[in-house]
Amino acid sequence: MTRIGLLGGSFNPAHSGHRAISLVAMRALDLDEVWWLVSPGNPLKAGAKDMAPLPVRLASARRMARRASIRATDIETRLGTRYTVDTLEKLVRLYPKNRFIWLMGGDNLAQFHRWRDWRKIARTMPIAVIARPGYEHAAHAGSAMGWLRRWQRPAYQAKSWTMWRLPALVLLRFRPDPTSATAARMADPAWMRHFTRST
Repeated sequence: MTRIGLLGGSFNPAHSGHRAISLVAMRALDLDEVWWLVSPGNPLKAGAKDMAPLPVRLASARRMARRASIRATDIETRLGTRYTVDTLEKLVRLYPKNRFIWLMGGDNLAQFHRWRDWRKIARTMPIAVIARPGYEHAAHAGSAMGWLRRWQRPAYQAKSWTMWRLPALVLLRFRPDPTSATAARMADPAWMRHFTRST
């Protein structure tokens, strides 16, 4: 049985924050790998004018994932899925010998109730939420957390997540990396040029 954490996102671009939460989750949850699901297009960010093409975002994710047990993948494009709920259902069917846990930052938990069939996501695999600076209050006060709170597991049980009954949620705390994709784009507006040769 391979224990895999799944982290979805635009990775526009991938940055040290993505890597930091993946490595923390790997240790806390005793994962063999983390898969970064580089989204072909985030439905909640439709119309964003600064979204780089998928090959560029995938190249940035692969570079950021180097020398770690992190696999940056465009599997959603290959599966033909647009929504997380559909992707996770297909992965569970395609890889019956793997055990998956969904990883998300606190910023995503705050808006999780806006995701399509978010309760079904919670019934498909466990969820581990990693703190993100500035989002703790919003994450805990959000509609999704109001529903998920009854199934919250203590962090000291995190390594036994494969035995949890679903739904199941665990909150992981660590000194968060304040980096964000927005800040990375502002610091280097022409960041895409670093990856155009890789595509």
